[in-house]
Amino acid sequence: MKDIYSAPFALGMINAERRMDSKGWCERNSGNISCLVAEEEAREYIDTSKIIRTIPIGFDASPLAERLLIVTASGSYFSNHSFDDLGIIRISADGKTAEVIWGFEGGKRFTSELPAHLMSHIERLKVDPENRVITHCHPTNLMAMSFLHELDEKAFTRTLWGTCTEGIMVFPDGVGILPWMVCGTEDIGRATAEKMKQYRIVVWAMHGIYAAGRTLNEAVGLIDTVEKAAQIYMLTSSLPHKNCISDENLISLADHIGVSYRKDFLG
Repeated sequence: MKDIYSAPFALGMINAERRMDSKGWCERNSGNISCLVAEEEAREYIDTSKIIRTIPIGFDASPLAERLLIVTASGSYFSNHSFDDLGIIRISADGKTAEVIWGFEGGKRFTSELPAHLMSHIERLKVDPENRVITHCHPTNLMAMSFLHELDEKAFTRTLWGTCTEGIMVFPDGVGILPWMVCGTEDIGRATAEKMKQYRIVVWAMHGIYAAGRTLNEAVGLIDTVEKAAQIYMLTSSLPHKNCISDENLISLADHIGVSYRKDFLG
């Protein structure tokens, strides 16, 4: 059996966490990530038949029954994250319990946002069977933008597309938006999952962002691009604009690269 500390799915989590923290998105213990792992891949590194302990999930996650996920621990700090702050769980056959099969030592448990993660995984897999990652963090400029900009998905997306040329290329499906809600609850988890039916990015106004992707790089890259666009907005929103990226510019770009975008978000 191979060394778990060399597993790509574990190393990838650590690298993603450090990348997010280096950008200031994960103050204190605010970031969390979950990533689906194939059973056959996990078996190369751990005994997947051994259940260390079980933890109630708090809702019915049966669409993910028997699936494995590597998840960040509750209360862990991305600034000094280590393998000790990770765990691998299997969703039980009835979908009500997380079976810890590796990690979460010393009584640690998965992030309190796990229900929201699982609900989002369930919905994204219906849209894209290759989706593997859900991540949450607090990008500074995006949070600031949500205080100033109207919280309309079409208008918010159009602004982001118009401040960063790569926007329509990287998130052509736009961004979903939720008003401020109490975090760590089933309500915000279900609301986020509902938005994930259309969007890979969901903005929690005055709080942060949820992003989905096929890989850790893709999910973090989505946040990176949205945050850059929000930063440009914050730097320029109070100043007179002499130039702009027009709807016609965006349509020409999207047609040139062959990306399918939300056409109802332009014009």
